[in-house]
Amino acid sequence: MSFATLGLSKSLLHAINKKGYTTPSPIQEKAIPHILKGSDVMASAQTGTGKTAGFTLPLLQILSEGHQPRRRPIRALVLTPTRELAAQVHENVKTYSEFLHVESAVIFGGVNQNPQIRALRNGVDVLIATPGRLLDLVGQGHISLAHVEILVLDEADRMLDMGFHRDIKKILPLLPSKRQNLLFSATFSKEIKELAGSFLQDPVLVEVNPENSASEQVQQFLYHVDRKQKSEVVLKMIKEGDWQQVLIFMRTKHACNRLSVKLNKNGITAAAIHGEKSQGARTKALAGFKEGTIRVLVATDIAARGLDIPLLPYVVNFELPKAAEDYVHRIGRTGRAGANGEAISLLDAEEFPLVKGIEKLLEHRLNIEVIKGFEPTGDLSAASKPQPTQTTQPRKKSGQPKSNKPKSNSTSEKPYRSKRFNSKRRRRG
Repeated sequence: MSFATLGLSKSLLHAINKKGYTTPSPIQEKAIPHILKGSDVMASAQTGTGKTAGFTLPLLQILSEGHQPRRRPIRALVLTPTRELAAQVHENVKTYSEFLHVESAVIFGGVNQNPQIRALRNGVDVLIATPGRLLDLVGQGHISLAHVEILVLDEADRMLDMGFHRDIKKILPLLPSKRQNLLFSATFSKEIKELAGSFLQDPVLVEVNPENSASEQVQQFLYHVDRKQKSEVVLKMIKEGDWQQVLIFMRTKHACNRLSVKLNKNGITAAAIHGEKSQGARTKALAGFKEGTIRVLVATDIAARGLDIPLLPYVVNFELPKAAEDYVHRIGRTGRAGANGEAISLLDAEEFPLVKGIEKLLEHRLNIEVIKGFEPTGDLSAASKPQPTQTTQPRKKSGQPKSNKPKSNSTSEKPYRSKRFNSKRRRRG
């Protein structure tokens, strides 16, 4: 199937061709026709599946075909949970609207609002916004949402995780009752379904991957190490594996800062991004990471949500997230767009109960190994204590990533993908 068969205009097809795309992704193929028909859509799609273009392209076509008022009131509103995602969506809108008479703007907190206000005064058709800054400017009288025709909630699950439910409930009454609604979420949790039910009208359900699934392109590795050894393990992996681009997830901003400082002191260029970093610092760090001048990006879940990092080879969970769904989202940062990726998780004894929740969500067991030279000293409960099997031998480069679904009663060797790195397989229970 080509983009032309989806019913998109010549102007949009021209922009798509200029971007270098020829074939729509599954989410685009499924969602675009329904959106063009004017249906409300509830879509499940992970970051990296092309979901942004999945709603941006039809949204732009609808706006360009409809009546265009001279004063350009806001006709489409896209809500995102983070600054980075808002900026990313805006870039998509600008790219695909290059040959259309459609104006757009992006607003988010953490930066001076005056340039954003000036952009709004010039008139915009599409506004991309984070909820907090949107409500601030609405309250100051700089924004009217009375003419919105299309509402998009992007990464709705993270929106709720970050506590934006109240803000969304405040925004909805500001919109016309007659409008098209689009909701995109990585998961369809009970809370998401309740939110969707509060404003979607007879939505079309679009699902690309099984709910809460991990990509088969991502090879998962879990290692049991003492908490105090995790930094040394990360250093060893990056140096001996010669990793040039690694995204490391931490739970807190202070932990991000500490690890970033340690990596830099050991000759590995690293930068931390989290909620207390200025927007300028976050933008600079992300740009350096994409360009290769920064090898390691250390981030909290909130800061990393919505980051567009193509072909990212490695993701490291320095600490497991509390929610199993966040594990799936984290490792989904690699293995995108058909590329292979590796997700490495470092577990101390206190994190083993979290593994059970992840296994329940993924519906299969996860093998846990012990790295030679970093054997943990802490004891685990009998219920979750790993039992050693075979010692594995290292290899220089990894082969094709495989699904991490262990074969029943299997004790076959599984080499570690880094250079000169030995590990022992352990199986819990």
